[in-house]
Amino acid sequence: MEHISAGKNVFVYPMPVALLGSVVNGKPNFMALGWFSRVNANPPLIGCGVGKHHHTTFGIRESQTFSINVPDASMIREVDYCGLVSGRDVDKSALFSVFYGETGTAPMIRECPLCLECRLVGSMENPTNEFFVGEIVASWTREQFMTEGKPDIKKINPLLLTMPDNRYWTVGEEVGAAWSAGRDLAREK
Repeated sequence: MEHISAGKNVFVYPMPVALLGSVVNGKPNFMALGWFSRVNANPPLIGCGVGKHHHTTFGIRESQTFSINVPDASMIREVDYCGLVSGRDVDKSALFSVFYGETGTAPMIRECPLCLECRLVGSMENPTNEFFVGEIVASWTREQFMTEGKPDIKKINPLLLTMPDNRYWTVGEEVGAAWSAGRDLAREK
């Protein structure tokens, strides 16, 4: 079967969904975020693409800190709501129990199973979005979301996003061990 063009507006699956937090004009604010990824091992850096016009963007520039809050699937309504309304018009932080960690300026959400507290180390302006890079200065979770001292994806049960069909999903089953599943093939070559 031949490959066919899928066009240019293609997204790599899956995209985890988070709530991006920043303080804007002295108040905590959160927005739904689908475009983020770890971009460096050491120091631990995470990058996120955010529309230039978003209220949260101004807060990141202002405080030089932000948070990545990973919700579980039960928070779908709150997550979607945070993507539908602007913090300019609505206090979205009222939906959550907000806490602060080491930076003192990156608002985080207690209800989220995993929260990453970040200090801004760089940004790149693009035509419609700004790409922020933050160093993870601390991560926060609860024991119930850990297995053998590490965050457990099944226990966290994160939301995933597909675009451009704009659907939420959850994680499926494990299919193999990374850096192990192909070892026998590597030995054959």
